[in-house]
Amino acid sequence: FCKEEDNIFKERNKKYRPIQIINSTIEMVKPGKLPSGKTEIPFEFPLQTKGNKVLYETYHGVFVNIQYTLRCDMKRSLLAKDLTKTCEFIVHSLSQKGKLMPSPVDFTITPETLQNVKERALLPKFLIRGHLSSTNCIITQPLTGQLIVENAEAAVKSIELQLVRVETCGCAEGYARDATEIQNIQIADGDVCRGLPVPIYMVFPRLFTCPTLETTNFKVEFEVNIVVLLHDDHLITENFPLKLCRM
Repeated sequence: FCKEEDNIFKERNKKYRPIQIINSTIEMVKPGKLPSGKTEIPFEFPLQTKGNKVLYETYHGVFVNIQYTLRCDMKRSLLAKDLTKTCEFIVHSLSQKGKLMPSPVDFTITPETLQNVKERALLPKFLIRGHLSSTNCIITQPLTGQLIVENAEAAVKSIELQLVRVETCGCAEGYARDATEIQNIQIADGDVCRGLPVPIYMVFPRLFTCPTLETTNFKVEFEVNIVVLLHDDHLITENFPLKLCRM
């Protein structure tokens, strides 16, 4: 059996049911006896969806799960227990046609550019510049760029890259949007030299990322946060939405 499950808020609300878009069954061997020793039985079948549904790429998220499984059942005589084995197989979406246009981003972070700051006057002075090579990303290639701490009154404790999934799920009752961390990579430890370029390099993890996806019932989007922690425990965060695709 092959099936795809979109688990909408599985942990939060049990009334949401997985959406099954593919379910195929084939008989591999006619009833009878297998010879002693090792027996290999080749098989294949097309992945055909139900109606106009789409085979989305395999993705393991928090509130959205896209999963394809293969189950083999061996029926045996009344005196022997039936055998069952299940395993997951991975599906990649088709590559997009054409050439991906890069979208480089230059950024400057100062106390004045920060959002949602209550007591801006209490922040130490700092100036951080940098750039991302592109926010339109090929999923099989790393996110790259660089960051430079031009000046900072407080000592820098750590600089990190945080990859975030943003899952939006909904139905007739409404939509809910949740952002959760996928991975966190430290790119600098300690009070970095002022004016020294710090490389930005992040590989997108398989299974936990997929091409940016928007459907009738759910969306899967991705963002990256640049997080600078100062020694006085001030946390500086800059957010960049990403668009992932497969080429």
